[in-house]
Amino acid sequence: MDYNILLDLATDLGYELAMSGAETSRVEESVSRVLQSYGVQSEVFAIPNCLTVSIETPEGTLMTRMRRIGYHGNDLDRVERYSGLSRSICTQRPSPAEAHAQLSQVNESCRHYGLLINLLGHFLGAAGFCIIFGGCFFDAMCSGFCGLIVGLINRFTDRLHVNPFFQVITASFAMALTAYCFRITGLAHNADAVTIGTLMLLVPGLLFTNAMRDIISGDTNSGTNRIVQVLLIAAAIALGTAIAWKTASTIWFDPTSEPSVDYGLIISCLGCLAGCLGFALFYNIHGKGAFLCTLGGGLTWLVYCLCMEAGYRILVAFFFATIAASIYAETMARIRKCPALIYLVVAIFPLLPGAGIYYTMRYAVEGDMNMFLHKGMQTAAEAGVMAVAILLVSTIFRLWHVRPNQKSPK
Repeated sequence: MDYNILLDLATDLGYELAMSGAETSRVEESVSRVLQSYGVQSEVFAIPNCLTVSIETPEGTLMTRMRRIGYHGNDLDRVERYSGLSRSICTQRPSPAEAHAQLSQVNESCRHYGLLINLLGHFLGAAGFCIIFGGCFFDAMCSGFCGLIVGLINRFTDRLHVNPFFQVITASFAMALTAYCFRITGLAHNADAVTIGTLMLLVPGLLFTNAMRDIISGDTNSGTNRIVQVLLIAAAIALGTAIAWKTASTIWFDPTSEPSVDYGLIISCLGCLAGCLGFALFYNIHGKGAFLCTLGGGLTWLVYCLCMEAGYRILVAFFFATIAASIYAETMARIRKCPALIYLVVAIFPLLPGAGIYYTMRYAVEGDMNMFLHKGMQTAAEAGVMAVAILLVSTIFRLWHVRPNQKSPK
């Protein structure tokens, strides 16, 4: 056996998973299991920006590969395909050269939505969530237009390899200022709903989900690293929208918003479905998976709305809705033999604290420190409750999955 090719195969597979947005535990487990299926002992260490793989051949030779992981995107279709390839290699055990050829075929066959479909995802995501946050039909159309601006800015800055922090500041400033322009011209009635709906496109949902799943797996270094990235992006969103609000206030005075529209359960859930479909396209999810992910988001929002109508406190509603999203994701992952991450990241999106980030920023700019602290602590509490719910469900499913496979003691 050519152990150089085998080590290259495992390292390249782990690198592609990491660059596609897979959680650290999936990267390490996939690499370890591929090497183990060939009878090779390995040590795999991954963090968000580096992958190191070491093996020892039967002759006692030590070999190591290290790959630098740069800025990676949100391509969940590639995560699914590389995870499937990993399982196929472990089951069939082709020669390392054949397996490497299969990896190259997967690289070439990965699907990508074109610019128009990608922009459609941005439009639907922003417009759908604008409805959730109380915007009228015209507000939703304005929010969708702002979503197109975010999509174009992201695509342009990605090609220039702009730092993600400055990319988010630029996109949040441009979309928020455009939303305030729509309010001043009378095209939009609720600038806050327009801004928050579009802002959801910038909320780091995949980073947040991966951070929780890394912590579940004991990868606290990677989890902490991702949490810091989440906080930095949240700060960039707040900074960009704050600059836009201050600019709009200076030019046009305070662009006040009309009261939010109180939709019924059906309209609210339809808006959520449209928004989640947009995010499924945004994350490059194809086929039946896009429909199932969208359905998961609608289920999550339905549970949240029912809890609120039943009189539960908002944190309790967040907890039960996240429990529902996590159970749905873990169940679909086992039915379809796909990573749970694909379903979870879209299913929990309606609960991500985009509105909390926005209003916390507004109170800070206005100098209302009491409301700033109150809203900031509430937003942190909501994120914490979601994290606990994800941890709880994932841990239970892991224990339930591992226990039947454990051999009884002789």
